Parts: sequence; C-alpha cells; structure tokens
Amino acid sequence: MQEHPIVELYNAIDDSEQYNTIETLLASVNIDQVVLLTLSAVGISQQIMLTLLITDDAGIREMNTQYRQQDKPTDVLSFPLLETPLVNAPADQLWHIEHDAQKQATPDFITPPAMITNLGDIVMSWPTLVRQAAEVGHSTLYELLYLLSHGVLHLVGYDDHTEAGYQAMVSIQEAVLRAIGQRT
Repeated sequence: MQEHPIVELYNAIDDSEQYNTIETLLASVNIDQVVLLTLSAVGISQQIMLTLLITDDAGIREMNTQYRQQDKPTDVLSFPLLETPLVNAPADQLWHIEHDAQKQATPDFITPPAMITNLGDIVMSWPTLVRQAAEVGHSTLYELLYLLSHGVLHLVGYDDHTEAGYQAMVSIQEAVLRAIGQRT
C-alpha cells in the first residue's frame, strides 16, 4: 500500500481482484493533493490529517445503521472529530453539533497550534462507488476523488442537507477535480 503523509489509508476489501484494482487506482493519483486542494478552496491552510477507509456495502451499511439509523449502504460517510466547523461559511451550509450541558463536564480537547489537526474519518463503499460511477458515466477514479473531496468538506463543517450546503459542496468538489485535470 502506498504511503500518504496526510491520509491514513485502509483498503478493507476482501476480494483480491477488487483490492488490487483499488490499489492500482490509488497509486495513479495523489489523494493528498485532493485533500489539500479541497481545504485550500475553503480557506484552510493548517496542517491536518485524516483517515480514509474503503470497505464494501456490508461494512458501510453496518456503520450507516449504527451511526445514522439508516439500514442501507451508502457511498460515503464522514465522522468529524471537530466540535465545531473549522470552515468559515454561511450557517445554512454548515453542520451543527447539539451540545449536552451535562456532557460538558470535561473541556473539549484543543489541538496545540504546532500540532497536526486530525479532522476525522471518511469511509467509502467500493461497490456503491463503482455503481454510481457507471450510472452517471464517471470513471471510478473520478467518483472516488469526488467522494473524497465531499468527505473532506463534511469533516471541516459543510453539510449537504440544505440546498445551499449541497450546491456549495458540489461547486467546490467539481472545482477541485478540474484543478487536478480530472474530467467525468
């Protein structure tokens, strides 16, 4: 598996042919660059890291059921470690965490300025990604990078549950992929 200074990557696909396909695809592109361009597009320049897990439909379905109470596979899930959005954007484009006053007995961890900020985890379903790419006529590489940029935007605070948030995210994702020469 290729090393990435920003993205801690895990390929959890059991099928050896699919595993090798993913590895070959990931070796053909700089995924760290996609993350950095996404962050730059939203004005974030601090040092960060994140985890990317590529799994199957059963694995992401289990997570989607556990964390979102939706018993179905999905393309991408993001698990931010931040307490508040890192990005500065209009409120109707951002997620909000409900704070439980009793839960706040201990203060939030604050990353010291000289340390790398761990944004959180992104999980993708390889079979869903492949199906979606075929349905819309994208290459699997384009779809993977599009979802990676999408996941990063969620980690830093964007939410696509409003039309404003959705449109902002799509615009940023498409601009990032154009910047690295990826076309649908």
